[in-house]
Amino acid sequence: MLIITEAAKKELKAFFKDKGMEIQPVRIFLNQSGCCGPRMAMGLDEKKDSDKLFKVDGIQYVIDRELLKKAQPINVDYGLTGFIVSSNLKFDSGCSSCDSGGGSCC
Repeated sequence: MLIITEAAKKELKAFFKDKGMEIQPVRIFLNQSGCCGPRMAMGLDEKKDSDKLFKVDGIQYVIDRELLKKAQPINVDYGLTGFIVSSNLKFDSGCSSCDSGGGSCC
C-alpha cells in the first residue's frame, strides 16, 4: 500500500511545473548512504521489471516489489523540512539528532 498525502501531491506537481519538466516517474527507495544510516527516500527514475507501479493524481510512483513487501504501508508527506517518506521499517541509526527528526548529525 502507498499513501500520498494531499500536501505531497501538491508539492510534487509544483516541483514539475516550476522546473518546466514533463512529469516523470518517482522512485521510492531505501537510501542506505549518509551518516544517519538507512532511510526511505524519493528520486526521479524509470520503472524496472522488478517494480510495482502506482498511479496517483497523474504521477507514477515506482517501488521495488521486495521493498514494498517489507516496508508497506509506505507514506509520502510534505512538511517544513521537505518530503517525508515513512514506512513500517524500523532503523537503528545510532544518531539521536536523526532519530528525533532534528536534521543533520555528525
